[in-house]
Amino acid sequence: MSFSSRVAVITGSNKGIGFAIARALCRQFSGDVVLTARDPARGRAAVQQLQAEGLSPRFHQLDIDDLQSIRALRDFLRQEYGGLDVLVNNAGIAFKGNDPTPFHIKTEVTMKTNFFGTRNVCTELLPLVKPQGRVVNVSSMEGLRALRNCSPELQQRFRSDTISEEELVGLMNKFVEDARNGVHQREGWPNRTYSVTKIGVTVLSRIHARNLSAHRSADKILLNACCPGWVRTDMTGPEAPKSPEEGAETPVFLALLPSDAEGPHGQFVLEKRVEQW
Repeated sequence: MSFSSRVAVITGSNKGIGFAIARALCRQFSGDVVLTARDPARGRAAVQQLQAEGLSPRFHQLDIDDLQSIRALRDFLRQEYGGLDVLVNNAGIAFKGNDPTPFHIKTEVTMKTNFFGTRNVCTELLPLVKPQGRVVNVSSMEGLRALRNCSPELQQRFRSDTISEEELVGLMNKFVEDARNGVHQREGWPNRTYSVTKIGVTVLSRIHARNLSAHRSADKILLNACCPGWVRTDMTGPEAPKSPEEGAETPVFLALLPSDAEGPHGQFVLEKRVEQW
């Protein structure tokens, strides 16, 4: 069986930044674009909206909190395309600032999706990424700000070039546990749940890029984390200065890095520029 068509997948792409990324890739990516959503009805409505604009995305259900759902997408990509060319990990959640949910519950729920859900998608889909593939993990400047508010010991560990995935998982679990026990600030963590999950996403990106370089250096896969900026979405509200289309610019730039590009790789990128982690 020959797989001639290239394919790009965007997680959490039925609205907001993810939808804007899907629209841009439908216009600019030479291959199929798979829009994903947790809710099939919302996902298909988003596909219909793009079809009305003359674009041709495909739809596949994906709930990054559900390993079976991730594996169903993995099997679909393997069967239909023999792999994957572009992966944009955009799906994520955040509680509103005035949400009365207790801090430790916010921490557990947000970490489950933003870090562990994204990690599970990477575990299942990174082995499918073809040579010269592109992987973009949507992180946030909030993670970098939170890093600067961590204890010196935590900063050192999160900035380490030798931190392992297992060590990172242990740290993310420790934050959840420290929050549950009400000792997270005493243990050197900032008082911001979403931001710490995005530290995790950026550091995970650095680890995965390092592993790709070590084991598949000839494949020229480029993997980066990025910040789309402060964007007007359901999650962030109407005050943000950027439109979803403007927020999509950096993720799309990284998703479409030319086949002969040497980098960026393993970086944190803001406004199409590498930021010092």
